[in-house]
Amino acid sequence: MNTLKILRIATVALLSTGLIAISTSASADQGDRVERRLDNRGDRIERRLDNKGDRVERRLDRKGDRIDRRLDNRGDRIDRNLDRRSDRAANAGRDGLARRLDRKGDRIDRRLGNKGDRINRRMDNRGSRINRRMDNRGNRIDRRMNRRH
Repeated sequence: MNTLKILRIATVALLSTGLIAISTSASADQGDRVERRLDNRGDRIERRLDNKGDRVERRLDRKGDRIDRRLDNRGDRIDRNLDRRSDRAANAGRDGLARRLDRKGDRIDRRLGNKGDRINRRMDNRGSRINRRMDNRGNRIDRRMNRRH
C-alpha cells in the first residue's frame, strides 16, 4: 500500500473515533499537529509493513530452499530408480529376446521338418507312380514284342 492510501485510512480512522475534532475555529497549528501525527502514524505503519514484508520474504526464501532440496533429492531418487529399472528391463529384454528367438527357431525348424517330410512323401508317391507306369509300359511293350515274334 502506498503512503497516501495509508494516510487516508488513518485519517478516516481518527475522524471516526473522535480523536480529531474539526471545527471551523481550528487554528493552523492544530492542522499542522494533526498532519504531523498522521505523518508519524503513516511512517510507523509503513515501517511495520516493511518489516512484515521482509519477514515474509525471508520465510518464503527458506521454504523455497527446502522445497528445492526436496525436489532435487526426489529427482535424484527417481533417476536412480529409472536407471536400475532400465538396466533390469534391458537384461530382461535380452533374455526375453533370446528365448523368443529360440522359440521362433524351433518353430521354423519344425515347419521345415514338416515340409521336408511332406516333400519326401510326395516324391516317394510320384516315384512309385512313375515306377508303376514304367512297369506297365514295359509290360505292354514286352507283350507287343512277344506278339510280333
